[in-house]
Amino acid sequence: MEQFVDFSLIDWSRAQFAMTAMYHWLFVPLTLGITIIIAIMETIYVRTGKEEWKKMTKFWMTLFGINFAVGVATGLILEFEFGTNWSNYSWFVGDIFGAPLAIEGIMAFFMEATFVAVMFFGWNRVSKKFHLVSTWMVALAVNLSALWILVANAWMQNPVGMWFNPETARNEMIDFWAVLFSPTAINKFFHAAASGWVTAGVFVVGISSWFLLKNRHKEVSRKSILIGALFGLGGSVLVMITGDGSARQVAQVQPMKLAVIEGLYEGEEGAAFSIAGYAKSTNNPERPYEKEMHSIKIPKMLSLLAFHEFNAFVPGITDLIEGNDEQGIISAYEKAIRGKKAQQMLRQFKDTKDTNPVEHARLKALFEDKEWIDNYFRYFGYGYYYDEDINVFRTNIARLVPNIPLNYWTFRIMVGLGCIFIIVLALALWWAYKRKLEGKKWFYYVAIICVPLVWVCTMCGWAIAEVGRQPWVIQDLMPTVSAVSQVSVGAVKTTFILFAVTFTILLIAELKIMFMQIKKGPKEG
Repeated sequence: MEQFVDFSLIDWSRAQFAMTAMYHWLFVPLTLGITIIIAIMETIYVRTGKEEWKKMTKFWMTLFGINFAVGVATGLILEFEFGTNWSNYSWFVGDIFGAPLAIEGIMAFFMEATFVAVMFFGWNRVSKKFHLVSTWMVALAVNLSALWILVANAWMQNPVGMWFNPETARNEMIDFWAVLFSPTAINKFFHAAASGWVTAGVFVVGISSWFLLKNRHKEVSRKSILIGALFGLGGSVLVMITGDGSARQVAQVQPMKLAVIEGLYEGEEGAAFSIAGYAKSTNNPERPYEKEMHSIKIPKMLSLLAFHEFNAFVPGITDLIEGNDEQGIISAYEKAIRGKKAQQMLRQFKDTKDTNPVEHARLKALFEDKEWIDNYFRYFGYGYYYDEDINVFRTNIARLVPNIPLNYWTFRIMVGLGCIFIIVLALALWWAYKRKLEGKKWFYYVAIICVPLVWVCTMCGWAIAEVGRQPWVIQDLMPTVSAVSQVSVGAVKTTFILFAVTFTILLIAELKIMFMQIKKGPKEG
């Protein structure tokens, strides 16, 4: 495998895509949440007619507009990279992956483009009610945009509703509703959207706390905190509910991701949840991925979270690599053998098209046979790691295990920060409701510090989702080694640097404009 795979190309392509995605995700969470907060504030304005609610709406709308403009620019580049850096992937699953992205462009993006114009420039040109409808339509559109993108991403994590067409060597969609309503897609959308709502809630509370610290816009800030904290807490509840659903989905369809998140090397019944710990390498050449884990644990909690049973068996990294006959888990090597056989059947199918019609028909029937698909084709991607020499296979086996320290600690940082935000938002809501926010400078500072931390939290969530499924671009079907475009490493490095510089300039410009508008505050009168 090492002889014909250019891992530097793969690493640089992954780095470029990750960098673009990270910059893009800096803008997405706030957009998902703050549009709904703006719509709520404008609804109150339309119902009460009080100008202070209009002033609040227009202020937060300005900050949304700055964030939205830069987010669109990074998002467009991200979609182009599927064709430039991951063309083999786009060929292999373009019929499926392209459908939700196309719907996102046709439905959500055009809704945004239409109603954003009315929302920003229609205050004195359309009626109050039509303007309010436009604001709600923008909120709906940006969340629908996230829905279709997350449906596509969820399919990569758990490919459903498709079949492999051996004639074209492509995966094709056969059940759109299975793709859309996959439990993985549902949990992923609501979890990501709710995290955006928490982000917006913390953002509004933090900025409003800065105004209170500066002794400015007191009543506007108090009401903004009331709306932001209530909305953020609602998002936090949904994050916890969907987080539980996501954990169960990961346990079923991505058990390796769960194992590395927990640093679980040996599977066990009644598995404990690790609160914090460290790993020590065993220096075992037969198990290059193996480490000795030392951590503080809650007994049986992992089994409960993953399967809702205290004594359920949770497979560890060793079980998933070497197999576990008692639990019916086949080894990675056996999966590689089966995946290689599926690849060989595909080659034979192509070779016999014009030379042996009978064999060609027999092979085609295999790709339509559910039992054969479940036993062989489902491991198609593992075939890229097959080698007749078991020792050569073991030298590459570590690539089947995602980065353990990164996944382990990002998960704990995410959960820890999430708990802090719940406390901060709850205090903000209570004190704003009771009109007791005045003079609590220590709380103002805490709320302000939480603003950058909420982006750290949401970034950790995406790191787990994406790094945790490596080396798979499509779970079990396509690894990064087969998905990357055959371009020069130099070209990828050059564009990486260009994008990094461009995105950094855009981010600095966005922050500068954002800080300037925050410093001005809501306009009086």
